Amino acid sequence: MSGTRATGIRGASRLRRPAVYVVVSAGLLVMAAPFLWMVLSAFKTDRELTASPPVWIPTEWTFHHFTELLDRLDMPLYFMNSVIVAVFVTVCNLVFCSMLGYALAKLDFGGRSKVFAIVLGALMVPGNLMLLPLFVLMSRLQLIDSYAGLVLPFAAGAVGVFLMRQFMLSIPDDLLEAARLDGAGEWFIFWRIVMPLVKPALATLSILTFLGSWNNFVWPLIATNDPGKYTLPVALATFATDPNKSAGSNGMLMAGSFLVVLPVLIVFIALQRHFTQGIATAGMK
Repeated sequence: MSGTRATGIRGASRLRRPAVYVVVSAGLLVMAAPFLWMVLSAFKTDRELTASPPVWIPTEWTFHHFTELLDRLDMPLYFMNSVIVAVFVTVCNLVFCSMLGYALAKLDFGGRSKVFAIVLGALMVPGNLMLLPLFVLMSRLQLIDSYAGLVLPFAAGAVGVFLMRQFMLSIPDDLLEAARLDGAGEWFIFWRIVMPLVKPALATLSILTFLGSWNNFVWPLIATNDPGKYTLPVALATFATDPNKSAGSNGMLMAGSFLVVLPVLIVFIALQRHFTQGIATAGMK
């Protein structure tokens, strides 16, 4: 009886597995369809963009929308603005979140639990709730329309601190104690021992921070009045809402959206292995 039951269970498992694959594949297709439509539409002609029924695969691939977008918008300037802001925000998060995560995970100091409670509390505060106080603060510091005003409010995040703390908890305390007995200072331990061990977490934090900063729209829109400081999402949205510039520009908007997404895809593909490892191991301890 037990052998028959085991055989039945294995048979049911084999039947369920293809069904799971079909459901997951269908969900992936639904999620990816808008992205695929955007990418393919960037290379379609105007006639195919407005064709009915819709044309998925272009019959005539063209780069006309990209060249026309570059003629109407200063894309290199907006691209560099986005790169500068996203890179500085990412680097600042890697440094500051790692420092605080190390302190909360491996240093014994008074009020450590209270500081961690503040970090957890910050996770529960909606980001939009902080926009007005941040704007007032940046205005008082005269940092509106500056790169510093776009970077400093996001130089460290509660999510990054929590992620780095959870990952650093998995580092053996005996390893750090041995380094201290050998005369190593905390800075040496942090930079030369701990940081090389948390590369997967750093890669994960890099992707999450870069993605959030690159796609950030509301804060750059609020904190910049000078078009010369616009990031790509703000510049593209401003272009789309200007009837004098965006008339008949569906193809250009698709091309611009593709250019906005492309750097994020490159970063994710480059760090994908570390990203999945960091997510899988961040909460092990």
